[in-house]
Amino acid sequence: MAAFTFLFLSVFLFALLVNAADLYKVLDIDRAASEKDIRAAYKRLSRKYHPDKNKEEGAEEKFVEVAHAYEVLSDPQKRQIYDRHGEEGLKMHEGGGQHHANPFDMFQNFFGGGHPGGAQTRKGPTSLLEMEINLADMYTGASIDFSVKKRILCDHCRGSGAASSSDIHTCTGCNGQGVKIMRQQIFPGMFSQSQVTCNECGGRGKVIKRQCPHCQGAKVLDHTQRLTLEVPRGSPEGHEIVFEGEADENPDWEAGDILIRVKSKTVKGGFRRKESGLYWKETISVDEALLGFERNITHLDGHTVELKRNSVTQPGFVQTIKGEGMPIYEGTGYGDLYVEYNVILPNKLSPQLRKQLTDVFRGDKSGKAGKDEL
Repeated sequence: MAAFTFLFLSVFLFALLVNAADLYKVLDIDRAASEKDIRAAYKRLSRKYHPDKNKEEGAEEKFVEVAHAYEVLSDPQKRQIYDRHGEEGLKMHEGGGQHHANPFDMFQNFFGGGHPGGAQTRKGPTSLLEMEINLADMYTGASIDFSVKKRILCDHCRGSGAASSSDIHTCTGCNGQGVKIMRQQIFPGMFSQSQVTCNECGGRGKVIKRQCPHCQGAKVLDHTQRLTLEVPRGSPEGHEIVFEGEADENPDWEAGDILIRVKSKTVKGGFRRKESGLYWKETISVDEALLGFERNITHLDGHTVELKRNSVTQPGFVQTIKGEGMPIYEGTGYGDLYVEYNVILPNKLSPQLRKQLTDVFRGDKSGKAGKDEL
């Protein structure tokens, strides 16, 4: 009874929502999107909003909207009518009323049965990718577009490998069982039986008489998928972001995940990072080291940080500037900035400068300076 109520509610919501939404916006795709784009969008959004997985308010309504958008846009004829005449044109085409597919059945058919996290479908391997990004993007947070090469089910045969459904036949070698029983004589009057995978169908129970001309029977095709990496503000080194169901597709399993592990690029002469702290090396001259200085450096987000010293700065001295480090990930405030000073000595001294330094640091060797002071 509960399942029936849930289904009735879903269909009711479905009828309320479908007339108000732009179907392309629902799937977050362009009006010129290809069939692959439509499938990829439905795959991503249906998993994201499935009520068994997403308990947030509005998720079920969104799941229903996504199902309807895919139902229309994945059908070339319906899509053409929708593009020309909108939802009203679809109603007229279907005799005054639209007959919508059950969004949950559609989901099961698309993924081959089972719900997210269920045990009915074997999940494929996770693909791990390491990505170096600018430290500035980790400081401010950023959206980074990138591409991955993967395999997807053939659009023509939907992963069957056959030119059409009529070209798929039950294997006569195993009668569709996928296995054969082998009987072997051990010695006169005694036999043993063993079960082996059928060599004619490879254990599938089906054979293909005519291969799909699009994938040549391979069932999958090479594809370049564009994804957007959302880097959180202050994200730590090695932060992992999961793209669910975006790994290689295969007719024998549900697509696994793509796991992106991010770390900052090492830039010579730039900021370095350790957890929430930032490190910077600043080079100063001898006179600045002795007399003090005021300087500005440009931070990762473009704002200016003032460096100021009024006293002697020793080579290797580290100055701590509070609150100018990395943002605290999933928290408030910032870490600290540590500035290490490097003092550059001149390659050679002019006679005049040499005399001036000698007078300052060593005085007059004849002792005249001392007598004058007395």
